[in-house]
Amino acid sequence: MPSRKTADAAEADAAPADVWSADCPSRRVLELIANKWALLLIPLLRGKPRRNNELLRKVGGISQKMLTQTLRDLELNGLVLREDHQTVPPHVEYRLSPLGLSLSRTLIAVDRWAEANHAQIDAAREEAGK
Repeated sequence: MPSRKTADAAEADAAPADVWSADCPSRRVLELIANKWALLLIPLLRGKPRRNNELLRKVGGISQKMLTQTLRDLELNGLVLREDHQTVPPHVEYRLSPLGLSLSRTLIAVDRWAEANHAQIDAAREEAGK
């Protein structure tokens, strides 16, 4: 007989997701990926595994603390894989999991949209401020 916890998890998996419902677990997913640093790191990790310092150089404005925290959150949630090569000095690389790779395709499109439309957004903001 399956445990109650296993049965509850299976029932939750079978229930249809509804992001507009306050109780839907998909809201936690949206919260995770709506983080601006996650939005930048996930597409950046798509091409190849990257080391911490490389990510720090590539993502302008991110602090070491925020980079570490974001990578840990993404790893904890199954989007990023961390590989420690067990060397001295430390050699750790981060890459996308298959789940993270599937998300990166969508986020790359969002990045390109932001690059193509930032001027219109800025103009609208400026117009609203008059």
